[in-house]
Amino acid sequence: MKRIAATLIISALTTSVFAAPKPCEELKAEIEAKIQAQNVSSYTLEVVGNEEVHDQNMVVGTCENGTRKIIYQKNDR
Repeated sequence: MKRIAATLIISALTTSVFAAPKPCEELKAEIEAKIQAQNVSSYTLEVVGNEEVHDQNMVVGTCENGTRKIIYQKNDR
């Protein structure tokens, strides 16, 4: 019985660690690496507050417990 309880507690703790939100700059760097891997040369990634998002289609990430968004805009030459 103690093993089952210990297993459940450990499982709950590890789940919360994996579900922890990422800092905005870390997530932005990961997204930027994926964009650069696609050879996109001219783009803008910006971290903004939820109230500053005007077009939901531009949102490519959410960070800081859902209070901020990362928006992507491809710049035409």
